[in-house]
Amino acid sequence: MEYGDAKLTISPPLGDIQDIIQKPSNREKKYTLHFNQNEEFFIQFSEPLTVSSLPIHHPFHRKEPTEAYRQGIRRVIEEFHHLAGPITEGLTYYFDPRDHLRPAFYKLYRAGEQHYVYLLRIDLTYHPSRHQVLEAGTNDLSPTYQTDRLIVESDFIPLESIEVKEDKTRILSVSQTVSETWIGETGRGYFVQGIWLDRELTKFFSKLFIPKGKRLYPYYPFTCKYRAVCHSVAFLDSEGRKKFLSVVHRGREFLMAHSRKIEAELKSSEFSEDLPLYRELYDKVPAQWRQPFEEIQVRLYLNDNDMREYEISYEPA
Repeated sequence: MEYGDAKLTISPPLGDIQDIIQKPSNREKKYTLHFNQNEEFFIQFSEPLTVSSLPIHHPFHRKEPTEAYRQGIRRVIEEFHHLAGPITEGLTYYFDPRDHLRPAFYKLYRAGEQHYVYLLRIDLTYHPSRHQVLEAGTNDLSPTYQTDRLIVESDFIPLESIEVKEDKTRILSVSQTVSETWIGETGRGYFVQGIWLDRELTKFFSKLFIPKGKRLYPYYPFTCKYRAVCHSVAFLDSEGRKKFLSVVHRGREFLMAHSRKIEAELKSSEFSEDLPLYRELYDKVPAQWRQPFEEIQVRLYLNDNDMREYEISYEPA
């Protein structure tokens, strides 16, 4: 993603890797979905997965992966497909030279007249605290390691336009309906930090659709990203994506109708369920729109290191 102009450049698919994704996968579920205490979303596998060594550096102007990268990522995707094939079902892998250690997969959807891209990124960055090294890395190559969990990002992102180049590269422009979210700075000297509205907008957007008394923390379904109203996808298989597409679309249309008032409110106040505007808008959301979120369960537990984690699941009535 080129954040300045919110354009996503999708390179043509790599045939050998796409062949792996399109192979029939085991429908037996070999994973669960969780958040850690830093609110990072991750897949927990039923057995360890080996992440092959990958080149650490890649020139961002070079659109094609090196052969060493291609071989390594192919092995990773083969293992991922074996353990969690339903997650990549129907998706297309593409190489992103600006973020090559977070392989990306996508699928275009349409709801009414609005196009969305579903974007899945898998973080393969080595983390000493949660990964077991099998073969040490170098200054140029990441280590080969084993893990039973991988952090992911998964979003429905609304699109303004889709452009297809002669070489079949796609340029996806994000529909940016949120105004500038930077509102100032705090601190002095080396400790100056920007103040952004994105986090508060995410809370406001999400809470409007969550039934009263229902706790889904740390999951926020509607998010402010790329100055757009996006949706954080918690159920990653093709059925989960399809089920929530209509939820995403109607929720986004409601939020767009009121986004300017919400932004103005949050520029002077932190989010609170006691805000008059929040109470007013909450009453305007039809009760049946909250039913899909009533069926989501979040369970708090302590992991082996006594750190808080949360398992998220969908349990329809």
